[in-house]
This record gives sequence, C-alpha cells and structure tokens, in this order.
Amino acid sequence: MANRSRTRQVLSFALCLWVSLAEGGTSRYSVPEEKKSGSLVANIAKDLNVAVGTLSARRARLVSKSTRQYFELNARSGDVRIKEKIDREELCGQSDPCVLQFEIVLENPLQLYPVEVQIEDVNDNSPKFSKSEFGLQIPEQIPVNTRFPLERAQDADIGTNGIQSYAISSNEHFRLDVQTHSDGSKYAELVLEKQLDREAQAQLMLILTAADGGRPQRTGTAQIRVSVLDNNDNFPQFSQSVYRTQLPENSPRGTLVTRVEASDLDEGSNAEITYSYGQVPERVLELFQLNPSTGEITVLGTIDYEEATMYEMEIQATDGGGLYAHCKVLVEIEDMNDNAPEVTLTSLSSTIPEDSAPGTVVALFSVRDRDSGDNGRAACSIPGNVPFALKSTVQNYYELVTRGPLDREAVAEYNISITATDRGAPRLASERVIRVQLSDVNDNPPVFTEQSYVMYLKENNLPGLLIGSVHAADLDTEQNAKVTYSALPGDVGDLPFSSYVSINSDSGHVYALRSMDYERTRDFEVRVRAADGGSPPLSSEATVRVVILDENDNAPFLLYPLQNSSSPASELVPRSAGPGYLVTKVVAVDGDSGQNSWLSYQLLRATDPGLFTVGLQSGEVRTSRPVTSPDSVKQKLLVLVRDNGDPPRSTTSTLNVLLVDGFSEAHLQLLDVPQEEGQQDTLTLYLVIALSCISFLFLLSVVTVIATRLYKARQGQGRYMASSRNFYCEPSFPTNPADTSGAGTLPQSYCYEVCLSTGSGTSEFKYLRPLLPSVPAEPSAAGGSVLDSQVRSHVEEWKESLSEVSVHGTPFGIVPGFDRVCSYCNENWLAGNQNH
Repeated sequence: MANRSRTRQVLSFALCLWVSLAEGGTSRYSVPEEKKSGSLVANIAKDLNVAVGTLSARRARLVSKSTRQYFELNARSGDVRIKEKIDREELCGQSDPCVLQFEIVLENPLQLYPVEVQIEDVNDNSPKFSKSEFGLQIPEQIPVNTRFPLERAQDADIGTNGIQSYAISSNEHFRLDVQTHSDGSKYAELVLEKQLDREAQAQLMLILTAADGGRPQRTGTAQIRVSVLDNNDNFPQFSQSVYRTQLPENSPRGTLVTRVEASDLDEGSNAEITYSYGQVPERVLELFQLNPSTGEITVLGTIDYEEATMYEMEIQATDGGGLYAHCKVLVEIEDMNDNAPEVTLTSLSSTIPEDSAPGTVVALFSVRDRDSGDNGRAACSIPGNVPFALKSTVQNYYELVTRGPLDREAVAEYNISITATDRGAPRLASERVIRVQLSDVNDNPPVFTEQSYVMYLKENNLPGLLIGSVHAADLDTEQNAKVTYSALPGDVGDLPFSSYVSINSDSGHVYALRSMDYERTRDFEVRVRAADGGSPPLSSEATVRVVILDENDNAPFLLYPLQNSSSPASELVPRSAGPGYLVTKVVAVDGDSGQNSWLSYQLLRATDPGLFTVGLQSGEVRTSRPVTSPDSVKQKLLVLVRDNGDPPRSTTSTLNVLLVDGFSEAHLQLLDVPQEEGQQDTLTLYLVIALSCISFLFLLSVVTVIATRLYKARQGQGRYMASSRNFYCEPSFPTNPADTSGAGTLPQSYCYEVCLSTGSGTSEFKYLRPLLPSVPAEPSAAGGSVLDSQVRSHVEEWKESLSEVSVHGTPFGIVPGFDRVCSYCNENWLAGNQNH
C-alpha cells in the first residue's frame, strides 16, 4: 500500500509540472503542497526560450505578489525552486484552485513574464467532527424512512482528498444516506428503516465514520447516541425550507441578517420551539449569532466580501417533545468599496541622466484592488506639472516614462506622487511617492560674473603681486562644475601676455609677473577663458583690462637750459633793464602724469635774491627791480623745479646771468672766461705736488701779513675768524720794489688762494690760474670809476671761479671765512692800486 501511494505521488508530481502559455502570455505551472524546500518547479529559461546567460546578464529576478516568498530563481541556471514549504490549506483554505502569482523581471531592456503556480492538494488532513459524540432524540412510532440530518465532518483538503463518503456501524433500525450540497460537499442523513420501540430499546449507540478519497485514505469518527422518546405526534414546520438574504460586507455587529420561523401543531411543551445551528462550518459560528428563542440571525464578526461571497447555514427547530425540523439560510455578501487600490513597485531607476530621451522607462509598478466589479477597477494618474507620463502595459501594470526634456539645473529631483483611484462609490484612492533624481550632464558652460573686468595696478610693483580675481560659476555639479582658468594667447607690445601676468588655474587670481612702468605701458587687455571639467568641456571668455596707475617716480627733466658737464650757459641782461624784464625761461617736463606732472618753479638761491623772480607756473625768470651799478656783473641763480607728487620730486637748474652795459665783443669775450677753467683739470700729478709745496710756503707768509694787518683794518674789514673745519685761507699780495718803482703801471703780481684741509690728498688739490688778468695801469686810460668797476667785476668773477673748486667734496666757495678773505684781498689790492 505504501509503495502504491509513493508511486502515485511521483506520478502526480510529474503530471503537475506543466508549462502553458495562456492568452495573456502567462506561464502556468503546478506543484503539490508540502514539497521540500529546494524542490524544482520549472526551468524558466527553457520554457521562455531564453538563454541561461541572458538571465544573469539582464539581472533577472523573481517578484512575488504575495507577502511571503515561496519561490526563488537561480539566474545562472534558470531554475525556479521552492524556497519555503507550502501548506495549501494555510494558504488558500477551501478555495480552489490555489494559485500563487509572481513575475520574472528582466532589465535592459525591461521585460516582464507573468507566472502562475497552482498548488495541488495533498491528502495530509483527516476528516474531523466538531464533537466526538452527538445526541439524537427520536420519538417512538416515528414513521419509517424519516430522515435525520447528521453533522458534517470537516476536512481541510479539497477535491478527492476531501470527504467522499460516510458510513455507520451496523444496526437494524437505521441506514445512512449520503447527499451532496450545491457546492459539492457531502453530508449524511440517518434514515429510519424500522420503527423504534422505547420499551424494547430506549437507547442506541452508533458509530459514524467519514472517509476522504485520498491515497492513503484518511477517516474520522464520531459516536451518535440515539435516545428514544415518548410519542410526540407533530414535528415543527418552517415557513420556508430555504431562506435567502443579502448582507453588505462590513455590516456592524448586531445587524439583523434574517429571521427563521417554525411552528408546531402540538401544545404545551411539545409546541415550544428552540432554534439551533445544524451542520455549519466553524467560520459561520464566528460570524453569525442565532437567537434560540426568536430565530433571529445577527452579525457577530466582521463580514468581508473578499474572504467569502456567500455563507450557507442549516437551522434546526426543536419542539419541547424533541421533534425538530431543518431549513437552510443562504446569506449572499454584497461587495462594498472598502479596499483602496494597492500600488506595488516592481522596478525603479532612482537616478536617470538629465539628457534622457522622451519615453525612457523610470519605473514599473502594478495596481491591485481586492474589491470586485467597479470597486476593483483602478486607474492611475500623476500630477500634470512633471515631465513624466504613465504608460499602461498588461495586467494592471504601468510604466513611468519621461515625456519631455529634463533639466537638472532647474529641478534636480522629482517626488512623483502616483495616485491610484478605483471606480467605487465612494471612490477610494491610495498614493505612492516615487523619488527620481537627475544625474548631471555637462550642458552648462561656466559664466563669468562680469564680461569685462577692470583691474588697477600701481607701477613699480613687486613681481608676483596679486592684481585681482576673475570668477566664473557653472550650474553643473561635481567634475562638470570644476572650473579652470587660463589666459588666451596674445601680446602686449613686443612681449606675450605670459611675461606680464599669470592666472591661477584654480582660483582665478591674476598676478603681475614683472614690474610695470606707467611711462611705457598705460594699460593692456587679456582674454581669459574659463573651462569646466566635463567631457567634452565647455568654456566661456571674458576680458581683463589692467590699468597701470602712475606713481611719482620721475623727477622733472630740464629742457632748457640744458645741464651738462660744461659750465652753465650765461644769459646777458642789460643794466638798463627795468622791473619785469624777461631774462630767460626755465623749461622742464615730467614723465609722470596727472598731478605728478604738475610743475612749479621757485628761486632757490641767487647771488642777489632781490634782483630776480621766477614765475611759479611759467618758469619765466624776470627782474624784480631795476639793475643798479653796485649789482654784481655776474649773477648766479639756482632755480628749483618741483612736481606735485606725493612725495614730490625736484631738480635744480643753474643759471649764470651777466649784467652788461651793451652787447660788445669785449663782453662776449668775457663770457668765454669760465670755459677755460675746465681745461686745468689736465695737469699732471707732478705739477700738483710742486704747487702744493709753493702754496704752503706762500700761505705761511700770507698768514703772517694778515695777522699784522688785521688789527689795523678791523673797523673797515671785519674780524677774521679761522674755519672750524681747519681750513686756512690767506690772500697774499707780495710787493716787488723793483716793480713799483717804474713807470707807474700796476704791479705784475699774481694772487693765489690756496685752501687746504688736514688730510687733503693730491687728487683733491686743484691748481688755479692767475686770479686777475692784466688790466691797464693808467687811470686815465679808462677812468677811475671804470677801473674800479672792472676790478670789482674781476674779483667777483674770481670768487665765482673759486666757488667751483672743491676740497673733499666741499665747494670752495662755501668754506667758512672765504667771503671775508676775498673781501680783504679785494680792498687791499684796490688800496695798493690807488697808491700807485
């Protein structure tokens, strides 16, 4: 028997593993319940005619519609195996067929293969009665063939594995008649074959056996205790044998379903009717309550249309004498729209490129409503302000696809609310939010904050100085937004931009590479490019104009009179010139600009400061008063030219002005005298040494003469003071008797003036020519006044000549005591000349 059962199970399993494609393209299989985990259901790759390697490459996966995963897919082999042991009774109860649904989802491109697996029943449950013993009271003398319905046994299995037959133990009074309900279930009725005689046998014990049709067969038993009652002539009678009613689902507890009513023609206790359930499933007892006195059936539990659409119950009416009658109550459940549609997400691409073409699939989902009719028909929608659309596929599946261009810079993320609404009354809806992020594509070039930048740089800057910055922003992200800066090729004058400025590629800082000169370059422009890090990179350009700011780094330059190594040019002014006479004009320019080039002129020093004035803005040198006879023939002016910079820069111009009576040749020859002074610089070292020795001896004699005469000439000539810097100046006028006793001409003597400081070197000593040229000795030749003026003029010229001699870098003309010594020599020489 065991071998036959095992063989039958193997054959049943082999026959159940079938694959078929329905009208909608659904693959169907069947598998018996209680199979071990890991048992093979089917090879989906073979049945779908898909290569095994394709399943793995396209990331095939199994998506179940139930909350528990009963199957699993091996993407490498294509086998669908049982993941968890399946109990059909727990999964589907009495529902037949019992079907589990799932989909095989392939990606790239997205494909969906619906699969249904029917769970076949295995005879693993035995029939079972609600009680082990039932009591049956039957009056004596009841007519033969009277039927007594018995309680049905319950079997969790279905079909042939469910209850197929009933049997009763052998006895002489009753036989068993098996009947079939409209739903195919079987029940037994006890049929009286021989009248009962309470006096002969007051109680009978019968064994009721229920058997299913499985292999091996399973049975369940219950004991029936038959008590024979005394005579009760009338049975209760129901007003109708079948009661039909409709009940909306979710009716509140206590709602009246229907009322059964039975009557009995007997009187007294035999007419008192009590109502009770007959053969009903346990679920009916949980959902409905029967009032034993009134026969009212009310709602006890929660009525759910999705659980069962109809309930059938048997009601027994029993009178006081133990007689009873039966009726059926059929309760049809009306569907109410109490289930909102359910949105189940099957596949989702949470991130898509912003340049995705219209029609790109973003997500795949299904919609399910457990209600029926219009209550179970659902439609999906999304907001109209998003660039996405819904596309219906098969079997309540939808695809979320793009329907327009996307721009991550405008909207980087979408939270798309999918609303599923049924057609019930009132309509129910549910929402599922799908989050879709856009990945960046390099579709935005960097944009400069300004199209043209102006940067200022002071001239004479240090190389490497930061001038300014340029900045460009890119709306993209990450590498696509990484901006690098560079200067486009170009020249500034004869040199390329790269020798003038440098741009930091990361920060955009602009640096000066060399010191700028405003006088050579006032400004220049550089084209700057900003490129992002995308592929291909995008770029934009801007202009950077660098303006050089002037600094006061140029002193005024004299155009006239030119200042060179030779003696300054001399200007002639007639003594007849009056105030405002234009002597000359100092002309200067400044290489700077702006206020740094605004020049002003002023007289810094002059032989006679009150004789001349200089125009502050024009540089014109004019006489400020008439020229008088005592005014020196040779006037030396030092004009300061200053700009208006900060700090100001200046230069000086030296002017020699000769006061003359007329522009005769003698005066013009006199102008050439200063030019001969520069020719003495060619004397050799030997002459300097010889002159030094002679001058030293001469100086001793001069000092001796001056010391003896100083006291006598104190009132007219002032007090002689020695230099604090150890300068010794002594004019000497030796008198030769032989020369004085002649024809009365001026002595042919020469006046030398030697000024030495302690530690003077040979290179710092200058030999001076004879101080005075030869002049006529006779007063009558030129007149006393003319001679005096000429002598004074020569003395002044001699003083000017000496002022150009320097010792240790100090001009000889500003040695302390110099003017006093020269005045002394002048006066004594004039006195000696008058004596002669």
